[in-house]
Amino acid sequence: MSEPVLSPAGVKALDARLEKAGLLELAMEEAGRAVADAAQGHWPAGRVLLLAGGGANGGDALVAARHLFALGRDVAVLALPAKHPLTRSNRTRLKKVGVEVMPLTPASLRRELKTAALVVDGLLGTGFTPPLRAPLAELVAQVNASGVPALAIDLPTGLDAMTSEVSGDPLRAVRTVTLSGLKPALLFGPAAYLAGEVTLADLRSPPGWALEEALASRPTDAEIAALLPVRHADAHKGTAGRVWVVGGHPGTVGAAALAGVAALRAGSGLVTIHSATDVPLVMPELMMRCHADLSAALMEMPEEQRPDALCVGMGLGPDAASIARKLLGWRLPTVLDADALQAELAGAGHDACIWTPHPGEAARLLGTSTPDIARDPIAAARALQEKFGGVVVVKGGPSVIAHAGGVWVSRGGHPGMASAGMGDTLSGLLASLLGQGLSAPDAALAGVTLHARAGELAGAKHGYGLTATDVSAELGRAWLGLMGG
Repeated sequence: MSEPVLSPAGVKALDARLEKAGLLELAMEEAGRAVADAAQGHWPAGRVLLLAGGGANGGDALVAARHLFALGRDVAVLALPAKHPLTRSNRTRLKKVGVEVMPLTPASLRRELKTAALVVDGLLGTGFTPPLRAPLAELVAQVNASGVPALAIDLPTGLDAMTSEVSGDPLRAVRTVTLSGLKPALLFGPAAYLAGEVTLADLRSPPGWALEEALASRPTDAEIAALLPVRHADAHKGTAGRVWVVGGHPGTVGAAALAGVAALRAGSGLVTIHSATDVPLVMPELMMRCHADLSAALMEMPEEQRPDALCVGMGLGPDAASIARKLLGWRLPTVLDADALQAELAGAGHDACIWTPHPGEAARLLGTSTPDIARDPIAAARALQEKFGGVVVVKGGPSVIAHAGGVWVSRGGHPGMASAGMGDTLSGLLASLLGQGLSAPDAALAGVTLHARAGELAGAKHGYGLTATDVSAELGRAWLGLMGG
């Protein structure tokens, strides 16, 4: 089942449903045990120092302390005054099994850090809004300066769950065990950098409850693999999908070529590049059509000669918006990228089109700034989808896919993919999947995933010096890997 991505409001709504069903206390017990299991699994020796805030996050830490104590671990617990009823009850339980709960102060923390092998951060959860104030700011600074590794519960203290932005000096965790669902801050940098390795603890709420309260989800590999087209033994190039790449302008011919290569590598039977200038024949299997008047030539094409899918905009030049509008009128499955991403095309989209802006292009389309997009890519993708229709992929690490039915966050990728031509490669890949019969949402999800996996495979070979051509060359292996081959 897909992993939910929860906002603070979603967490609150889920907790309310659990409480109404009499399950909230059991969920806290499961959460604390998951944290204890993570601590025991990754730090099996040494004293564990658990820091408990007054809210539900602190209750999770107290449950974790009890489970660690039951495993025979040496534990120390420092706590703020308990405010949540379940936190109070778990403090009482901890005392009854023989674990003393000591007041959390700068002095007590300084003392206990000297002998700790691990700090468990249960100070603040998803309800926190920056900035971090005294005395918590001083306590977090002590933990950060101590050099003792920290395991955060739900998200590191001091992070705003909803944004990638970092305010002040939040706790820096080596690992985070997040509860019920992922949080935006755990997915997007620089906030995500402070969370370390993130593990989602499934608290076994009734099926679908967390997803029903989620603002987005992250599908599993199995769900994505099930979307990929299956080619039968009687397939031929005419049934494997015909893709046209419409792009290339004097000085920007490489983009169209990269998209064409990716479409071939992703399994398209026939790929033709239609351009206003000569495009280098980087693969002899690509077909090239150079037109003195590209727009007129395309409009004169008989309907029966049109392709199964279009890829529009890569290096297309100043006439891109006009050409894209005309091609959108064909109502064919279409990927729009680069020069075809123009604000004037708002409202011209349709259900079978995919818009693929990077954060800078997304900012231009929404009339905002790139930092605003990076701060909340999920909200940006939703706003673009509402404005332009079809499916929107806001590219990044990770990418966000918005469609009429909801929002997905992708998995994987490699930092070496931050180089020219990666978006062109993705566009060709998406067009290929559209041409092979996938719907626009399914093609976007599967394509972004394959692109990321191919980047990982290329990164394992080349490190950070990746090119788009390197990534295209790994699409076949990425496909096999996603299918379990």
